[in-house]
Amino acid sequence: MPHRPSPLPCKLLTRRRVVTACAAVAVLAAAALLLSAPATEDHSHSYLVGSLLDRASNELDKPAEGRFGDVSSPSPAEPPLHSPLETNLPSGITPAPSKFLVPAPSPADNFDDGAMEEPEHPDLKENPHVESAPFLPEPISTGSHIRSSDINQGHDMSGPAVLPPRPEAPLWSTAADEELIYAKKEITNAPLVSNDPDLYAPLFRNVSVFRRSYELMEKLLKVFIYHDGSKPIFHSPELKGIYASEGWFMKLMEGNQNFVVRDPNRAHLFYLPYSSRQLEHNLYVPGSNTIEPLSIFIKNYINLISAKLPYWNRTKGADHFFVACHDWGPYTTKLHDELRKNTIKALCNADLSEGFFIRGRDVSLPETFLRSPRRPLRGIGGKPAAQRSILAFYAGQMHGRVRPVLLQYWGGRDADMRIYSRLPHRITRRMNYVQHMKSSKYCICPMGYEVNSPRIVEAIYYECVPVIIADNFVLPFDDALNWSAFSVVILEKDVPKLKEILLEIPEKHYMAMQSNVKKVQKHFLWHPNPIKYDIFHMILHSVWFSRVNQIQIE
Repeated sequence: MPHRPSPLPCKLLTRRRVVTACAAVAVLAAAALLLSAPATEDHSHSYLVGSLLDRASNELDKPAEGRFGDVSSPSPAEPPLHSPLETNLPSGITPAPSKFLVPAPSPADNFDDGAMEEPEHPDLKENPHVESAPFLPEPISTGSHIRSSDINQGHDMSGPAVLPPRPEAPLWSTAADEELIYAKKEITNAPLVSNDPDLYAPLFRNVSVFRRSYELMEKLLKVFIYHDGSKPIFHSPELKGIYASEGWFMKLMEGNQNFVVRDPNRAHLFYLPYSSRQLEHNLYVPGSNTIEPLSIFIKNYINLISAKLPYWNRTKGADHFFVACHDWGPYTTKLHDELRKNTIKALCNADLSEGFFIRGRDVSLPETFLRSPRRPLRGIGGKPAAQRSILAFYAGQMHGRVRPVLLQYWGGRDADMRIYSRLPHRITRRMNYVQHMKSSKYCICPMGYEVNSPRIVEAIYYECVPVIIADNFVLPFDDALNWSAFSVVILEKDVPKLKEILLEIPEKHYMAMQSNVKKVQKHFLWHPNPIKYDIFHMILHSVWFSRVNQIQIE
């Protein structure tokens, strides 16, 4: 009887092996095409090859069911047109694939008390787009740095109303839109609040409006988080150093069960979970003097999600938001008009003068410097007001336009004004940086390369009244907080008169401000498990409040 070959084992034909084989063939084909390309082509291929290899590796490692999509996630309307990793970089820019795939240790790990801020790259800013200019209000100055939103009209608010640019109507309405209309009407007619034990009224521009808005946020707000994007740029929070704000928010937002929904049709807001710090760390080429690769990457990411799902296109990004604390956060939006003009940008670099931060829509993000992610509240507090023997203190690097002037006028010239570039060793042996802040009445917070500074929140942590020197800076949570109750804002041109200005503040007024610093502190604290009115909820509230403001009531 003739011998018949035995049938192949069934396991050789499993879906897992078929997909693995297809992925391997695709990688080899793509590599062959790229290697055969002419030498004159641009150098973006390093990203493309790296992303393909990384994607193939992920396919091999995933369970079979995971590779074919999460049944609870919305199905894309059509295949994505671009990978967010295909950056199409200009010629001459060749990032190393290994750096993209494996982030190096952060320089933030090596900070000491006297050099809190990470050394920045040279100034890479370019002229803002002309079309952004109409969105800018008049430059802010001392005493008028807090905006009034349109839903606060009718309440006793300081300063003129600043309305956000009117957004285009969405392509279609949703139940979430109706809830936002309801919320806006409720906030506009907020009942008066008195003697709330959790909210100290002098700290707020209008405590009644804030409390009603916060209550509605807790009751209504739903946030959808996009799953697209790979680590380390997406879904990879950095919890230590001067960019900790964006990392902590990402970590707590993605782990939240009260606000996050899996069904995007229920969402009032859509979170873009990328890190501006990781963009710089993984895509910037040292010595290139350009951040264009970062901007191209973000543009392609937005193109991907807008082609894959309909939600960006419904509002042209007006109900989307991202949180970025790196100085370059605003500038990475420049190549995508809808992202730059429509999206709610929560930025540490909240500078009105450059055409990126839109007052009335964007959110000023507090820059928090955390030394210990495991113990974010370590060292909080300071000496009582009566025991603070130093009038004013600053120590730090001398970059930017303000700090050299500060050192020129006050460095080593006055015993009451402890102004240093770096704390000398002979001084740190007796009193370190943190001890100086805990022993000073006023902590000087000058801008660096950009208007923002981690010293503002750090002063609040150590119960020192912050003295903010940064023209055109929109202060954090300016939609809610009355900064004049617990800080001093000085124009850059008045640095030579700094001591005179501080001495003119009556002692009684200083004592009230220092007491208010201690009261406002809870709104700037990170908790591994967020609590009511803490910094996580304050950031989310500012984004929610901005979105409610955009809603037009017929």
